[in-house]
Amino acid sequence: MTEKSSDPSREPEFVAFRAGGLEFCINIMSVREIRGFAPATAIPRAPAYIRGVINLRGVVLPVVDLGMRLGLPGSEPTARHVIIVAQVGERAAGLLVDSVSDILSVDSTLIQPTPDVASTLARNFVRGVIAMDGRMISVISLDQVLPAVELDAA
Repeated sequence: MTEKSSDPSREPEFVAFRAGGLEFCINIMSVREIRGFAPATAIPRAPAYIRGVINLRGVVLPVVDLGMRLGLPGSEPTARHVIIVAQVGERAAGLLVDSVSDILSVDSTLIQPTPDVASTLARNFVRGVIAMDGRMISVISLDQVLPAVELDAA
């Protein structure tokens, strides 16, 4: 039986995806599963970026339109959209994204700090930027995107 090690020298892995026409990623250790789009049941008086809730094997899961949450234009979900089920502390939430593109292994030294030209809001959500293969991929800070207080509202 092999034991899972948390070797600090291992390159962190990220799930890369598109939301609002831009490319983002989150640490793979936060991802529980990736599933196809499922219509969500709306919740009255929830913030606009909360698409509603879905039933995931008996657990009611809030679904957040990540593009809208990041201040990007919202899109009408289609069968091509994806829900990334992510763990945020003790809670799970579904992140509605346009598509998942890659699993990335990235040397930590390649993660650049969020540029000073970014707005305060952007710096709260984006903890760094990865420049690789001609792409600029923003690393999302899930604890900022989905604060526990707002999950309680859903």
